[in-house]
Amino acid sequence: MPRVLISDKMSDEARRVFKNRGVDVDVITGLSKEELIKIIPEYDGLAVRSASKPDADVIAAATNLKVIGRAGIGTDNIDKKAATAHGVVVMNTPFGNAITTAEHALALLLSCARQIPAASNRTQLGEWPKSDFKGIELYNKTLGIVGCGNIGALVAERALALKMKVIAFDPYLTPERAVDLGVEKVELEDIFKQADAITLHTPLTDATRGIVNREALAMTKPGLILVNAARGGLVDEVALKEYLQSGHIRAAALDVFAVEPAVDNGLFGCKNFIATPHLGASTLEAQENVAVQVAEQMADYLLSGAVTNALNMPSISAKEAPRLKPFVSLAEKLGALTGQLFEDPIKSVEFCYMGDVASLSTKPMTAAALAGLLSPMISEVNMVSAPAIAADRGIDIKESIRDNAENHDNLIKLIIHLEDRTLEVAGTLYGGEPRLQNLFGVKMDAEFAENMLYVRNEDKPGFIGALGALLGNNSVNIATFFLGRDEQGGRALCLVSVDEQVNPDIEQAVKNIGQVKFAKALNF
Repeated sequence: MPRVLISDKMSDEARRVFKNRGVDVDVITGLSKEELIKIIPEYDGLAVRSASKPDADVIAAATNLKVIGRAGIGTDNIDKKAATAHGVVVMNTPFGNAITTAEHALALLLSCARQIPAASNRTQLGEWPKSDFKGIELYNKTLGIVGCGNIGALVAERALALKMKVIAFDPYLTPERAVDLGVEKVELEDIFKQADAITLHTPLTDATRGIVNREALAMTKPGLILVNAARGGLVDEVALKEYLQSGHIRAAALDVFAVEPAVDNGLFGCKNFIATPHLGASTLEAQENVAVQVAEQMADYLLSGAVTNALNMPSISAKEAPRLKPFVSLAEKLGALTGQLFEDPIKSVEFCYMGDVASLSTKPMTAAALAGLLSPMISEVNMVSAPAIAADRGIDIKESIRDNAENHDNLIKLIIHLEDRTLEVAGTLYGGEPRLQNLFGVKMDAEFAENMLYVRNEDKPGFIGALGALLGNNSVNIATFFLGRDEQGGRALCLVSVDEQVNPDIEQAVKNIGQVKFAKALNF
């Protein structure tokens, strides 16, 4: 009988689901890292929330572990790279907390507008400070939403019911989706310049870390209200304190902090500052939903091999896995390659399956390609959540199958329609390994590697030597070098696989080469 450890506090419904499904379960919370390492070899599954931190050491000690389930969305506390290396599936429950988090953001916004916590504290101290608390109405104010995915859209819906004007920034929000939501799609700078209140609903990535920094706050209107119930690290807390103390920021409310638990934070004690201890998902309904979902998903995997909401492997049934898995890997890499090379809103994507692959189930491959396509901007996307996220953003998805694979046994082609252009990539399998065959209309037979450099350049003599010399002078070792061009003297592309990821300074130096039109470091 499979055995699961629940190491964080969660609804007792999780334990009940495991037992009813025939899985042995222990609930032991509050374990130190050393205590967890000592007992984890006994378990096939580990169910956590955010307190437990299964890092590389814990996973290395977990000799029987097959799955880690996160009751919630964020998996920052789980070392997914180590889990993947040890063959441990990492699952989450991406949609169980959405309504609860949206409602908490609105509660913080209303509390800021009317200074409710401070007024309550002073009233209960025996004062009657009515004249000290003049709030503002949210009616007819402009709410700026940074990140208009599932949770952001729910916040927009509720803000519109309060008769607020809603503007939103999200690289993947299409104009059509914005119209459906009743929001105005704007650039990030417009959010800071126009909004009376800003609420954050974006994941924490390299692109979003510190997105509300000193420069951004300097652009804001006097009297701004700022709410963050998304991820710690999105806001420069030192700069926020200065703007609160100066009075430029009317009020701010943070449910998440750069360092948690936030038992000693510089913002504490600031006038018109509200802090809550990461309560975005803390309702009875949400806690029960995510507990039941994670238990059902983990039980399914341990008992039948079915994978749902996996972050580090395809969601494929045990029966389909052997034949589908290499094609799923190819599709994901084609999506990830394209997604790293543009930031424009996607209008639609066509997935064409040609040759032998057309006889297989296309849904897992489409989901994998979508996950790869969206992953550069949405860190928590996976094969199951990707189609729903695409639908939330109004991205139209089409699939087609053909017997003819254009001189290949099989071929997968992605056609991505952006606002002003269409991009096309295609790939196949050679010896069971993914290979790129066409990149943006240029034929190219290229292998995928963990670290690569993409360059678009003019087809002129001297480019290859200049690039090779630059990389060599910076101790970047080239593993393989793939070239393609549309015509002699025209547009040329190259994909270079290297031993280590190309850092931003070297990337910029490549861009400065005379013939280079565009360059980007890639990671797979």
